[in-house]
Amino acid sequence: MARCCGDPRCSACRRGRVAKRKISRENGFSDIHQSGLFADAGAGDESTAVSGRAEAASPGASPDAPHFHQHRQRLRQRFLSAGAGSVADYEMLELVLFRAIPRRDVKPLAKQLLARFGDFNGVISAPPARLAEVAGAGEAVVCELKIVEAAAHRLARSRVMNRHVITSWAQLMDYCKTAMAHRETEQFRILFLDRKNALIADEEQARGTVDHVPVYPREVVKRALELNASALILVHNHPSGDPTPSQADIDMTRQIERAAKAVGLVVHDHVVVGMARDASFRALGLL
Repeated sequence: MARCCGDPRCSACRRGRVAKRKISRENGFSDIHQSGLFADAGAGDESTAVSGRAEAASPGASPDAPHFHQHRQRLRQRFLSAGAGSVADYEMLELVLFRAIPRRDVKPLAKQLLARFGDFNGVISAPPARLAEVAGAGEAVVCELKIVEAAAHRLARSRVMNRHVITSWAQLMDYCKTAMAHRETEQFRILFLDRKNALIADEEQARGTVDHVPVYPREVVKRALELNASALILVHNHPSGDPTPSQADIDMTRQIERAAKAVGLVVHDHVVVGMARDASFRALGLL
């Protein structure tokens, strides 16, 4: 290249300066490519390179897509195609937790919840305060679990309301177990029946401690008359899991039976709900 004359008005000199800048830029880019960012990427973790190639080869794949995205899709597809029986308890919990935690692997949390509360029903039925004690179970998680519990209760209730309880006894017991079997304190419920023994109301009468619930026969009878009920079924749970009636249960039932009989009400049964089974006063000859 000819030596520059130094005159800023010289067109040949201007062309020379432009050519020099172009060469400088090309050389600079080459240096960066060999020793800078591109070289670092090439010498990095092989798994990163493989991941990058896989994402590039996958249509619509996002570079920042979570690694468990395909697991979620597969689990949903299996649940929809093969039903609930095809998934384990922890996988069922994962399906519930997906909405609450959209951007994190939820399998560890699902297994922590099962380790703490025993099974799927135990997790769903656990009190919100106890659920929140598990690391990772924030407000959104607790809310999703309680929504599932409420949905289960509503479904079970819809199957027994306004139906003849004798012909729907199995469904009635399923409903009672869904509502009460996993509670950590005693709860006393009354099922109010009409003259045709159809269920017209189900109400919680009292809550108690882990082994006692206070019930007042006068209040039971008063509420039955308000609802124009003709018969009652008493139901309470034993948090211990053993549904065997205690002497206190027997005494309380007899008091309610006497108060009900005085106003023409019939106590059909008193059912004690345990963790895996239930006990009927009528079947045990206690009524």
